[in-house]
Amino acid sequence: NMVLSKPLYSLFGTYLEQLFNHPVRTKSITACVLATSANVTSQRLAGAKTLNQQSAFAYGLFGLIFGGSVPHYFYTTVERLFNHDVRFRRFFLFLSERLVYAPIYQALSLFFLALFEGKSPSTALQNVEKMYWPLLKANWQYLSVFVYLNFAYVPPMFRSISMAIISFIWVVYIAQKRRRFQEKLAAEKATK
Repeated sequence: NMVLSKPLYSLFGTYLEQLFNHPVRTKSITACVLATSANVTSQRLAGAKTLNQQSAFAYGLFGLIFGGSVPHYFYTTVERLFNHDVRFRRFFLFLSERLVYAPIYQALSLFFLALFEGKSPSTALQNVEKMYWPLLKANWQYLSVFVYLNFAYVPPMFRSISMAIISFIWVVYIAQKRRRFQEKLAAEKATK
């Protein structure tokens, strides 16, 4: 038991050191690994016989480019805007995340995931138009409690880690929804 725990503590310590010294890089790499893993998990849960590498790559690329930098700078900015002197600080942090960050990030993710999968910009926009509102509503419905708890009880340095775990589950959900949507589009094209 102790034999395994020492390397894990060492690895976790190294990760925290990197998170402190190089936050955007560390969060981006973490988001890349988690988004790729979530996509592969989603494919396996759906019973895929072969891995759609283009889709896994798209999720990883999105995580690398947007998954670390966008949340880092957003959360850093709102932490400064709503400093500790602001009354109802947690509530304002929560509202800004739910009403500003979540809608923008959801649109970004739907559009760029489609582009990174090799789809045309018009198909990517169609993807956003069809899936944006149902996914955003589901995001608000299912993730709001976790987002509030994250702001209320998790220290700022660790928020990205806790949200990464929550995001893993969310990415599995999004990947399932996007795959069903793509299958539906393919079936519609086949009947025309």
